[in-house]
Amino acid sequence: MLDLGKMRLMKRKIMDTLKAWKRELKKKPLLLMGARQVGKTFVLKKFGEEEYTNTVYLNFENNPRLSKLFDAGLDPKMILKALAIEMNAEIIEGKTLLIFDEIQECPNALNSLKYFCEQAPEQHIVAAGSLLGVKLAHIKGFPVGKVQFLTLYPLSFLEFLEALNETRLKTFIEEVNNIEPLPPNLHEKILIHFKEYLFVGGMPEAVAEYITSQNVSKVREIQTAILQAYSLDFAKHAPKEHIMRINQVWDSIPNQLARENKKFIYSAVREGGRAKEFEVALQWLIEAGLIHKVQLISTPKIPLSAYADMSAFKIYLVDVGLLGAMAHLSAKTILQDNELFQEFRGAITENYVAQELVHSKYLLFYWSSAGKAKVDFILEQEGIVYPLEVKSGNSSKKKSLKVYGEIYHPPMLIRCSPMNLRKDGDVLNCPLYLIEELRSLIAAR
Repeated sequence: MLDLGKMRLMKRKIMDTLKAWKRELKKKPLLLMGARQVGKTFVLKKFGEEEYTNTVYLNFENNPRLSKLFDAGLDPKMILKALAIEMNAEIIEGKTLLIFDEIQECPNALNSLKYFCEQAPEQHIVAAGSLLGVKLAHIKGFPVGKVQFLTLYPLSFLEFLEALNETRLKTFIEEVNNIEPLPPNLHEKILIHFKEYLFVGGMPEAVAEYITSQNVSKVREIQTAILQAYSLDFAKHAPKEHIMRINQVWDSIPNQLARENKKFIYSAVREGGRAKEFEVALQWLIEAGLIHKVQLISTPKIPLSAYADMSAFKIYLVDVGLLGAMAHLSAKTILQDNELFQEFRGAITENYVAQELVHSKYLLFYWSSAGKAKVDFILEQEGIVYPLEVKSGNSSKKKSLKVYGEIYHPPMLIRCSPMNLRKDGDVLNCPLYLIEELRSLIAAR
């Protein structure tokens, strides 16, 4: 049985952001985005429990009756009176946290946030929704300037370490600020946990099961159930005319990533498939927070988005553990020996790097040179562009990086691999487990 106590002990970095939001004198209602089952409801309830006298929680999906409270009008005072009566709770300014969960199911509640911002800014309101991104993308005139947006992702590797009660190890990693090799024993220990993370991933329920039972079969059952829940979401929430194509794109992801250059190919979704058939399906999955899109750039100049080729891109899954489950990779392949680094052509490690970069608020791009060389990710930091190549094994080859360096002469080339932290000339080798600290390492160059 899943130990919910273990879930309660999980510390999420986003909690610090929520606490900072609470301290703001002129705060706006907060919208928490994120894919289903990444822990939005749990985080908000825990936030309310730790920071407020009481919490009033509304779930518009489980209790459709609540929507009627917003039918009479959107005046904040009237809504608050109705909520206090309906929930039999006292709502005190600054001491009560109002949580509007699955808010996409109640358009009036979503629109009411504008009026809470303008007329009742003293009320602390947070809202969340699993398909909120999909909903907002199709609402005309939504008052974007009246709300604050925040996104929750699956647990990062460092959050996973803390969940494993490896707090000292996590702190040690966070304090790495010099580019010099880590002690070999610590490097090897972290790599062991890193491989565990590649299998378990960061979905909170899967992590909780792993730290409770260490049973990889049960973890895989949970991951499979999450994937099935996503498929049910497609059928329930997506436009009927696009459901089949969304499923086709979704099911094609392991095959897309198994290819050598990993560029998304429409014919790999369906024989003879073309962009116009699947563009809407792809966008739906992006808005649902289930995939990350990495666009090709022709020239690595600032702003990178200005040089993006809209027709060429890669896609990665929101969670590396779910990708392993979709690809039916066994625990042995990932956890034992060095087999991981010969399987699935590096897709697992690239997906991990992509999601960690997204957590770190990098925009994702990649670069290719007429088939001669390909750099997995192109990053911008403080107005400087850096190439980042992902190596799933211990090979020190860096042909693509060298080609890129000879053309564009960046101040530093970055290779991410299982090898220890070090710098060879202008090449930084960043261990895969240190991606979350990459901003600091680049700053220390």
